[in-house]
Amino acid sequence: MRNIPLMSLADIAESVRYGYTASASDSEIGPKFLRITDIVPPQIDWANVPYCEIDEKNLAKFSIEPGDIVIARTGATVGYAKLIRENEPSVFASYLVRIRVDPEKADPGYVGRIVESEVYKCFVLSRVGGAAQPNANAKVLSSFRLPIPGKATQHRIASILSAYDDLIENNRRRIQLLEQAARLLYREWFVYFRFPGHEHVKIKDGVPEGGKQSTVSGLGKIVTGKTPSTKIPENFGGNISFVKTPDMHRSRVIVETEEFLSERGANTQPNKTLPIGSILVACIGARLGVVSITCKPCQTNQQINAVIPSHDHYRYYGLFALIDIKPHLEAMGGGATMPNVNKSKFASIPILIPSQILLQEFQEFASYTFQQIQLLHQQNAALTQARDLLLPRLMNGEVTV
Repeated sequence: MRNIPLMSLADIAESVRYGYTASASDSEIGPKFLRITDIVPPQIDWANVPYCEIDEKNLAKFSIEPGDIVIARTGATVGYAKLIRENEPSVFASYLVRIRVDPEKADPGYVGRIVESEVYKCFVLSRVGGAAQPNANAKVLSSFRLPIPGKATQHRIASILSAYDDLIENNRRRIQLLEQAARLLYREWFVYFRFPGHEHVKIKDGVPEGGKQSTVSGLGKIVTGKTPSTKIPENFGGNISFVKTPDMHRSRVIVETEEFLSERGANTQPNKTLPIGSILVACIGARLGVVSITCKPCQTNQQINAVIPSHDHYRYYGLFALIDIKPHLEAMGGGATMPNVNKSKFASIPILIPSQILLQEFQEFASYTFQQIQLLHQQNAALTQARDLLLPRLMNGEVTV
């Protein structure tokens, strides 16, 4: 191993700053307002980042520019970080910390990719302990030490990691297009009622002939998740996926999770095990209404209500129908700081269930589409794992670049 000097983020930072205390605005004027929930997914979806109102003095103080690193400093996502790649006029919220690397001391692209990695996240978690509401201040977040090789080496490492990022981003865009195609067909058939043969189908009280008004409970069995006792370490660390809301933020199809249960842990609550094709809905917290679907047996925590479809042909229709109930969930949450929609309220939300023939036709199309989406997610998981395994070896000089 080569002798590479170690420096802390504080050593190489031009500035380390807490974010701006404000609320998102309904206006579409002003800079975007980047929040913790925006940096949890693999990429920032700038189209869904809200705007905020801010004066010129604070805009200059809290602005974000390409090369900046923003890090979540509190909650379940503490230690999540993003290297800002886009030149999007924006400011960052108070639960984030911005580290602006001094380009004279280090390559921001090199540093940012390390801070985005599991290496950094594990470091932060080791410093905050097992608190129910972990919190890491700027001093802790910037105390992480990393190898700082010569500038040319930093550039080459950043370039290698960027190649992985480009492949992952290309797959992500293909996933978006596939999901959009399924979503558009769903809306065409089940929102605008322009399904095959619609000209000959009567619609009464907003329900096409052969369909019926129902509720979420009409789609199948509803299961509210639960966390096995954390006082028993043996309940965790096995190979049974344990889904939490950050896992849902990253992907519509749950291919991987950050936490796993042991067989012992899962067997303490066997009625909470969900089969493949279960639909998950976040019903507590800031991301109320986020929806995902499982591709392997799993359990979830208590922030998630799951629907186990009673028929195969309810699966992908149910997925998009539950995406559409987000306004109902938000209304039931009542605008609270920590909105919460319990199982009975969730089950009672009205939805339309179309005819079986139409649902089967949609299922056939959507099944193929989501098979492709799942494969692309699996490819991205493999690319991410390969990149993260390579990163420490590049950092430590074990791989020559």
